[in-house]
Amino acid sequence: MSRIEEALKGKKVFIGSLTAGDPSLEKTQEFIQEIEAAGASLIEIGIPFSDPIAEGQIIQDANVRALSAPGGCTTDMIFDMVAKVRGNISVPLVFVLYLNQVYKYGYERFCQKCQETGVDGLVIPDLPYEERGELAPIAEKYGVDVISMIAPAGEDRIKMIAKEAKGYIYLAASVGAEPEMMVRAIREVTDIPVVVGYGIHTPEQVQTYSKIADGVIVDDPIVELIGTHREQAGTYLRSYVKSMKAYMEE
Repeated sequence: MSRIEEALKGKKVFIGSLTAGDPSLEKTQEFIQEIEAAGASLIEIGIPFSDPIAEGQIIQDANVRALSAPGGCTTDMIFDMVAKVRGNISVPLVFVLYLNQVYKYGYERFCQKCQETGVDGLVIPDLPYEERGELAPIAEKYGVDVISMIAPAGEDRIKMIAKEAKGYIYLAASVGAEPEMMVRAIREVTDIPVVVGYGIHTPEQVQTYSKIADGVIVDDPIVELIGTHREQAGTYLRSYVKSMKAYMEE
């Protein structure tokens, strides 16, 4: 059982997601602590990228702001920020990024750096299941989970992906899917946490999906709060996460 699985086991999971470096890496560090204090079970940290094809406009704009911030926002700078915040929080941390970012850095070097700084997992939206074999064994060597994303598909493919999943399963169930069917298929082959992401905006969605699965991932509303309130976003984030988490079905 991985460190993420241990941390998430037996509870309803609220995952908050933000973009590193927006509006600054110092503030990202503060915001991570605020999100944990509000009750998040895990925090996803987006590494800004010049072509974030899997993201909507809100997160694309946050990527642009982070990359154009004074002083820059490089991968090494983000690793340094994580190393600092790791001593102040206990929840798992997961990077959200694109395969080219890991490839360019070097698979071995990147995963080793994750281990050294306290990053527990990777969500890579453009990494197909069929190609994960290039990275997954290296990540496993350093105790880093490559998180499986499952989009609407036939039951056989859902089971195939779920069977190999580590940490938690990121279920993209808001794209015209039947989440109940998807979760049933997953449960036939694994008992690791299933967390619903993509398009979670309302308390009603949090309540509905936490009944069906093990929890939710909220990204756009958190990133939007940061975009609106900038350096003063901390108290807004804590209040928002607390209020959304209150709707979860325990």
